Amino acid sequence: MDIRDKEVTPPIPTSYEQRLTSLLGEAQAAPDPNRWLQRLVTEGLDRLPLPGGGATLARWRTLAEVAACDLGLVKLFEAHEDALAIHAELGSTEIPPHSRWGVWCAQAPGHDLMVSTGTSADRVSLDGSKAWCSGAATLTHALVSARTADNRSWLVAVELDQPGITVTDRGWAAVGMQSAASVDVLFSHAEGRLVGAPGGYVERPGFLHGAAGVAACWYGATARIVDFTRAALAGRADPHRLAHLGAMDVALCQARAMLIDAAKAIDASPTDGCALEVARARLAVESAAEEILVRASRALGAAPLCRDAGFARLMADLPVFIRQSHAERDQAAHGQRVATLEEPQWTL
Repeated sequence: MDIRDKEVTPPIPTSYEQRLTSLLGEAQAAPDPNRWLQRLVTEGLDRLPLPGGGATLARWRTLAEVAACDLGLVKLFEAHEDALAIHAELGSTEIPPHSRWGVWCAQAPGHDLMVSTGTSADRVSLDGSKAWCSGAATLTHALVSARTADNRSWLVAVELDQPGITVTDRGWAAVGMQSAASVDVLFSHAEGRLVGAPGGYVERPGFLHGAAGVAACWYGATARIVDFTRAALAGRADPHRLAHLGAMDVALCQARAMLIDAAKAIDASPTDGCALEVARARLAVESAAEEILVRASRALGAAPLCRDAGFARLMADLPVFIRQSHAERDQAAHGQRVATLEEPQWTL
């Protein structure tokens, strides 16, 4: 179950798809997100179409495929891809060959990162801490959000192999998504480079485009759960289990439709954040994932959760990953947006 629409999406070359499939087959057999991210980058498999360039769905299809393999890997891969897109959108070209990027822009209570003037106009100094820094121990670079004393927010590119940065082992106690190693990072007079204008990170259209890309990751993992359930129930005549599978298929296909709509909207209006379509896609995929997680465990029972390591890891990882959504806050924001529409787009 993928997210294909061949009429509007220029395909990624077959050679790329074959190489990616081969690498992901290896990665599924020996999970290690850091190792496989490095392989994806060094083998040039990280150069996906940028959002809004006419192949947004092809970009998301790749993210979904990586997510179906390993959510820990896609957590790092999606952030790296987002960083490349941010560089492109904000006009930054300083991306060293084979560098591996994180995007650490969460604003967590008790973690403030301050930026002050550095050695030149775009070189700055960073002091403080950031939480939720996925892959911090093995990435080479990161884009981090920081603020100045006058409370303006900036995006800063940092090289992680420098004395002013300390990667801790604190900040992650969950079993789910443990392999992404989202820890706290400390900064003390660390050197960085400004990227874009103040506020540019969240004000650009790509901020929302990237949010929909995260939903494509949720979708890929959710589709794998449905496919695992389908295979397990093939040839079985248990109506109760099959009812779960039927409902799972409907939920997944509804989410798929919203992702396709969002990709079309972004490609049609790349300078627009497409907030309505993005919100629909994210909320639809989140809802499908939550329903499918419950139904899969009820349809399959305890055996695969206890005896299949890959399935068990997926079922532990996905509930944590989808909490990148803000749940009812996102629903309320979407509802307010819908309430202001002059002509709702509900006509068939």
